Amino acid sequence: MKNALNETSDNPVLVVDLDGTLLRSDILYETFWSAFGRHWQSPFRAARALLVGKAALKRTLARDARIDVTTLPYDPAVIAYIKDWRAQGGKAALVTASEEQIARGIGDHLGIFDEVYGSDGVRNLKGPNKAAFLTDHYAATGFAYMGDARADIPVWSAAQRAITVNVADGLQKQVDDLAPETEHLSTVPMAVKPYLKAVRPHQWLKNILVFLPMLAAHHYAVATFAQSLLAFIAFSMIASAGYVFNDLLDLAADRAHPRKCRRPFASGALPIAHGTWLGAGLLATGFIIAGSLSVYLFLTLLAYFAITMAYSLDLKRRTVIDICILAGLYTMRIAAGAVATGLTLSVWLMAFSIFFFLALAAVKRQAELIDTARRGKLGASGRGYLVDDLPIISQVAISAGFVSVLVMALYVNSPTVLALYHYPQAMWGVCLILLYWITRVVMITHRGHMDDDPVVFAAKDRVSQICGLAILFCALGGALL
Repeated sequence: MKNALNETSDNPVLVVDLDGTLLRSDILYETFWSAFGRHWQSPFRAARALLVGKAALKRTLARDARIDVTTLPYDPAVIAYIKDWRAQGGKAALVTASEEQIARGIGDHLGIFDEVYGSDGVRNLKGPNKAAFLTDHYAATGFAYMGDARADIPVWSAAQRAITVNVADGLQKQVDDLAPETEHLSTVPMAVKPYLKAVRPHQWLKNILVFLPMLAAHHYAVATFAQSLLAFIAFSMIASAGYVFNDLLDLAADRAHPRKCRRPFASGALPIAHGTWLGAGLLATGFIIAGSLSVYLFLTLLAYFAITMAYSLDLKRRTVIDICILAGLYTMRIAAGAVATGLTLSVWLMAFSIFFFLALAAVKRQAELIDTARRGKLGASGRGYLVDDLPIISQVAISAGFVSVLVMALYVNSPTVLALYHYPQAMWGVCLILLYWITRVVMITHRGHMDDDPVVFAAKDRVSQICGLAILFCALGGALL
């Protein structure tokens, strides 16, 4: 790439920052999560590199990561500004504190920069270091600088023109006092919606399972309900933290997916730096609530989170193991409800839940493979399955679902039901409804009409809602008649 912009010129060079300016993301965090997703030891190597310096950290992470510059979330308004600047005869340079190798890849991909500079493993091109470099390098021409953070204040102070991108009002006022000419761009409106999408509150529906031990035991005391409610809140916080971290680890795969590319982190609607701290905050909140309720609940949630991270880092790529893990994670919600309330877990309930949720996990994989086949690919991205595995996965879904109904049928004839229900025959209606619902879900999935998550599908599907109400009616009828 040509590096001769320090020739005498009447016009200043437009110098553009990368993280948060040209890019609706941060390469440091991008490389961290990419490297972590590829090698679980990467954070330890990064910690050792940080002892040398931040530039060394960035080089180490860049070496371990795999960043696809073609799918990164660039800011189209900033790109348009750069193109307009060049169309008027000006020149542009990308100068960033991010690792220079990645910056050059971005420069080559976009083709709108005359020069590219970045951190080189020794020098961290940020703040005063960047200001000194630009002042020296563009002494003849001067430069206009486009940035987005307080760390850019020394650079704006040295620039002939300051351009901000999506900065707060307070920082805008500071910049106005620094440079002879200022311009403020607002390309991304502040919104709460991306944060809500990232934590996936609709997935908290799964955590209602923590109330199941209380309901199955017909133990409706206020104290028991309060304990179950706290367990529900704690589990929701931990589960949301898991979703956030999973999305950060799956950035590359999500950006390559036609639908998942619209997720907040993949699309750049939510900075991944915010996601890192959001996930940590949710995790801390969940563990604090769990620890205040029961040490056993704390340990259960700790195990849940550890398995979730192992799943995100490796186990989701392993055939059969992945759906067994998903079934286990669902069942752990029931276990959490039991340890939170001190109620004894029923063997029947555990057996039913394992087979039932194995069926739902298989349906989830079945839906992904059908979507993969429609897109003309041989295998699901980031999974261990091939399209040819569809018949087997479908068989697992239907057979595990039917076994769960068989367990329910045996439970109906058990002494436990006779002790808890005045009219246990009504529970046979639950078996028939589940038999119908499972068969229908597998059929809908086979025809390609299933969302990735069958639980979310059931919450929105009118027939599933009717089935849920009918099951509730049967259970209440058996208990009250």
